[in-house]
Amino acid sequence: MNNTMLPSPHKILSVARETNAEYTFRVACEIESRHGQFFQLSIPKVGEAPISVSARGDGWVEFTIRKVGRLTGGVFGMRAGDILFMRGPYGNSFPVETFRNKDLVVIAGGTGLAAVRSLLNHYHEHPDDIRSLYLLAGFKDIDSVLFAEELGKFKSRFHAIYTLEDTKAEGYETGLLTEYIKNVPFGAFEDYSVVIVGPPDMMRLAAKECLERGARESKIWLSFERKMSCALGKCGHCKINETYVCTDGPIFNYTAAKNMID
Repeated sequence: MNNTMLPSPHKILSVARETNAEYTFRVACEIESRHGQFFQLSIPKVGEAPISVSARGDGWVEFTIRKVGRLTGGVFGMRAGDILFMRGPYGNSFPVETFRNKDLVVIAGGTGLAAVRSLLNHYHEHPDDIRSLYLLAGFKDIDSVLFAEELGKFKSRFHAIYTLEDTKAEGYETGLLTEYIKNVPFGAFEDYSVVIVGPPDMMRLAAKECLERGARESKIWLSFERKMSCALGKCGHCKINETYVCTDGPIFNYTAAKNMID
């Protein structure tokens, strides 16, 4: 049985550059995980950090990492064949069982797309699991776009809108992501769910816009992964009110999330 309290060594299989600041690491791993869960990645004598699974397959998982601190800086110096330590998986997951045969709206800002990438790939491979999927993904500019090839694949099957905040490029709308939520036909859905992942302000504004467009609170799910640290509910870094994000989340229904002031 896997002991999720202890880090174990895993070989890096490949490293792919996504942007100047984000790389995707494919790591050998036989441990099963669910969409929305995360692992603690570590380098001995350097540190550790919680990172969401951005993709998974037979014998591997992928992590899309942004260089923002000591641990992630150390990981960026690693190459295929190097050993990365991991423990997990941790946290709850997106309630995919409740999404079945419904319309699904996924709203992802910036690196938040990584946290829903495995979910999107699942529905691309199993389109009969849902009635329809509306994907809204927003980025600051063309140089910060993640998974460009997969975005094209998703657009061929899903109702997709991609945005850039302040620049223009073919295939992308210009402006804030939240400005395009009006294109989602909530009133035409028989039953639906909404997934929102991204920076805290973006999630708050996106949820507000969905509610103004007729979405119900109980239909909205958000990820609060940003503040996590130890994954065990011990350090208190992710505590919001009486909630420990790493153990009670990171996925929360809006009925609970609306009271979690980050």
